[in-house]
Amino acid sequence: MQEELNQFERNDVWEFVPCPPSQTIIGTKWVFRNKLDEQGNIVRNKARLVAQGYCQEEAPRAWYDRLNSFLLQNSFTRGKVDTTLFVFEKGQDCLLVQIYVDDIIFGGANESLCKKFSKLMQGEFEMSMMGELNFFLGLQIKQCQEGIYISQSKYTKELLKKFGIEEGRTVSTPMATNVKIDKDEKGKPVDESKYRGMIGSIIYLIASRPDILHVVCLCARFQSNPKESHMSAVKRIFRYLKDTIQYGLFYQKNENFSLKGYSDSDYARNIDDRKSTSGSCQFLGDYLVSWFSKKQNCVSLSTAESEYISAAFCCTQLFWMKQTLADYKCSLESVPMFCDNISSINIAQNLVHHNRTKHIEI
Repeated sequence: MQEELNQFERNDVWEFVPCPPSQTIIGTKWVFRNKLDEQGNIVRNKARLVAQGYCQEEAPRAWYDRLNSFLLQNSFTRGKVDTTLFVFEKGQDCLLVQIYVDDIIFGGANESLCKKFSKLMQGEFEMSMMGELNFFLGLQIKQCQEGIYISQSKYTKELLKKFGIEEGRTVSTPMATNVKIDKDEKGKPVDESKYRGMIGSIIYLIASRPDILHVVCLCARFQSNPKESHMSAVKRIFRYLKDTIQYGLFYQKNENFSLKGYSDSDYARNIDDRKSTSGSCQFLGDYLVSWFSKKQNCVSLSTAESEYISAAFCCTQLFWMKQTLADYKCSLESVPMFCDNISSINIAQNLVHHNRTKHIEI
């Protein structure tokens, strides 16, 4: 606790002012937690003094402003798309710094730059737990000569234990191929808070498990008034995870930074409202880096319209990724997007319906 108060003094994060008349003072609260490593061992005891958020108005981003000013003063440039990215360049070498609240990831090919940055930050902010990245926000990162492996096996085990699905049989697929999930209005209701808790917990796994993306998004549609059939579908996902705990993503060391995307949709497959579902994935080189599955907002009147909407989603993501890669000093001239529907491709290329004002080019 004293260390936390000392940090406030050193970083000059507040100033004392007279209390305005007839104003309620916002209280503070101590929050204690143990920081764990990927094996579940306690590596640090943390104490944080926080304002009672339920009774305060929106606070400026004081910590970010302080860190932002410090990095810019030390010759870093801020990302144009991602403002939590900072880049330091020295000749042919560069140092990348990514910020998430009070956690910082940094790296570069020049080891001396990394050591210099580490010393700089420790001197200014007394940063702790410096070292090779191996556990971050629930993601386990294994680095080797061949590449990087990202998984969430520790988090998966915690979920299985939390919801009591450690025992019992396993399944080889996250969803049965002959099952269609709908509202099931005649079905028996289940505990809504438990169902939402399971969905909310499992959604975080999508960060490293694209194999469960589609079925999780399907089950997430029924968080209001869920039924036994929906709970059974969610429990099947957990049984599948139990059989595939070690699954993750491996990114092999490669100099191929070409970006490409694939889009698809299922036309009017939703049983309840006949809406289509858009799906797309994006690859950097040979490796999957982004993916999504989302029900469309409107009812498509044709397969071409459904596929075109999906292609537009994919195109938007590719444009954002292209601009983001530019912040990482990786410039791309053209980005291909692949779609298996000729009509939507023609619409996107503006080969038909020349009077349309809304189109995308690929």
